[in-house]
Amino acid sequence: MDSQSLFRRSRARLALWYAGVMAVILGLSGVGIYRALLQANWVALEREIESIAGTLHDSLEPLLLPAENPTELLQQIFPDLCIAGQVCSPTNTLIQRHTIGISDRRSYYIRLYDHHGTLLAYSPNHPLPLPLDLNPAPWQTLQADAGPRYRQFTTILHAAHSHPNSSELHSHGSWGYLQIGRTLAPFDAEVQRLRWILAVGLPLALGVVALSSWGLAGLAMRPLYQAYQQQQQFTADVAHELRSPLASLLATVEAILRLPPDQPSQVPMLQTVERQGRRLSQLIADLLLLSVLEQDTTLPTLQSCCLNDIVADLTEDLAELANATDIHLRCQIPDAPIYVMGDESQLYRLVSNVMVNAIHYTPPGGSVVVRLTAQDHTATLAVQDTGIGIPAQEQSLIFERFYRVDRDRSRKTGGTGLGLAIAHAIVQRHQGTLGVDSKPGQGSLFTISLACVNGRLPLGHGDSTRGSTKPDGQA
Repeated sequence: MDSQSLFRRSRARLALWYAGVMAVILGLSGVGIYRALLQANWVALEREIESIAGTLHDSLEPLLLPAENPTELLQQIFPDLCIAGQVCSPTNTLIQRHTIGISDRRSYYIRLYDHHGTLLAYSPNHPLPLPLDLNPAPWQTLQADAGPRYRQFTTILHAAHSHPNSSELHSHGSWGYLQIGRTLAPFDAEVQRLRWILAVGLPLALGVVALSSWGLAGLAMRPLYQAYQQQQQFTADVAHELRSPLASLLATVEAILRLPPDQPSQVPMLQTVERQGRRLSQLIADLLLLSVLEQDTTLPTLQSCCLNDIVADLTEDLAELANATDIHLRCQIPDAPIYVMGDESQLYRLVSNVMVNAIHYTPPGGSVVVRLTAQDHTATLAVQDTGIGIPAQEQSLIFERFYRVDRDRSRKTGGTGLGLAIAHAIVQRHQGTLGVDSKPGQGSLFTISLACVNGRLPLGHGDSTRGSTKPDGQA
């Protein structure tokens, strides 16, 4: 399986898991909100019915007297109610007067029963399909055939001024029953609306989540894919770089084995073996150092390092290399010391790699100038050369492993292609910056910026110039 298919399948799995988890969360949240809204509406509806029933109950009980004919009493108290068994004409009913402020007063109805459970009176808007038999249960949900549902509340009515001498009241304990109910059509409509919202909104939300999960999975997999590609590229580069010296070693060893033991030409061949072995050893050491620098982002030991001494020492150490290639190497260092916190060996390697790179890519007769300055708590080391320059499109690539602007020239100088990559890793580890400004044929300027610990130092203060020994007559 190729890497593209592997990462595509991994992205799909990640997106599927993300979408599945979000679907469960959204589903549970939607069902929970749906049930909470239904419960809240149902409780509010029952409280409203109880409130109206309590108002009617408190208004009726003081007027109810024990009577042999309760219908006559009801006609006297509530002339707007319909008496059971008589023709009823709709009027401004009692329920409407006691439900002022309710959004829909026509949705409520009342019924009055005697203590035997016989229907005495009812409001004109009473739903006729409902059963008329008394059910003394406090709460009931009724439905007639395929019509709307109703929620009904039943409470007991006691006669006013009741006393134990009344055998009828004593035996039954109540004057009768009051029932108040309302239609559940608005409630059922709200339930249906919420279900439609869930049925339509949840799939739409899941669709958005699926698209988002695919995009987020791509963002999450992008660094992994880039790291995988870098690893593949690194493996290919290492294999390519190791192939040449290993092939040269094997060829030289085979040639030596074919020669007679006393053949004097063995010495140059052994020197070639030693040179290629040293190149392999240096390449492996650079790879290990670069791996350590990139994996460990914390400095093991921090100490105050003087950049003046590092630049001066490297200028002297590299003078022989510069003279061998007829290059004028000089440095400009201020008298006041510039200190930075870091690892001295790594800082030494950083400056060395940049200077050696400038020398290698500068043709004979050119110059390399190293300037060290400090300003605003920042130490700046600039390495200016008059070399071949770097095209603009390649300047962002020179800090990658094994990248060379001029491969043929680098092969001749024996470079491994890891110098600037190591320098960039060291700068990042010291929380500094490494930049380049170059034009083809006009040389390059590499700038290293690090935080210094000795405060501000004016530019040009006490600059001194050190240079390599050059043949007479050369600048």
